[in-house]
Amino acid sequence: MPLFEVETNAHIIITWAADEDAASAVVNEAYPNDTVTRLTKRPRDTWVISKGALGLTDSTATDPCGVARDCLSKSAGDKVHAIRLYMHETGTDLENARKVIESNVVMGW
Repeated sequence: MPLFEVETNAHIIITWAADEDAASAVVNEAYPNDTVTRLTKRPRDTWVISKGALGLTDSTATDPCGVARDCLSKSAGDKVHAIRLYMHETGTDLENARKVIESNVVMGW
């Protein structure tokens, strides 16, 4: 079954579906108020998030994913609280903390 990337006005959803119509149906069921703005069939059956694209390439720093998972665990999955914890523990700014925490939420921390 192909992998689709579906972007809406509020989300980016990665889903397996038989075809584009089925992928749109998945989004419409989960997010009925969203409007699909882009739907792309992925060329492979995996999805990769580049740490470079997220600005997480400083190899001398503490492992951002490990810290983010720890913050998510401490916050019981509360994303906003986890972002605050991450900012406090690493001294990073809000935008970078948000990127790191959100990328780890997606990975299922």
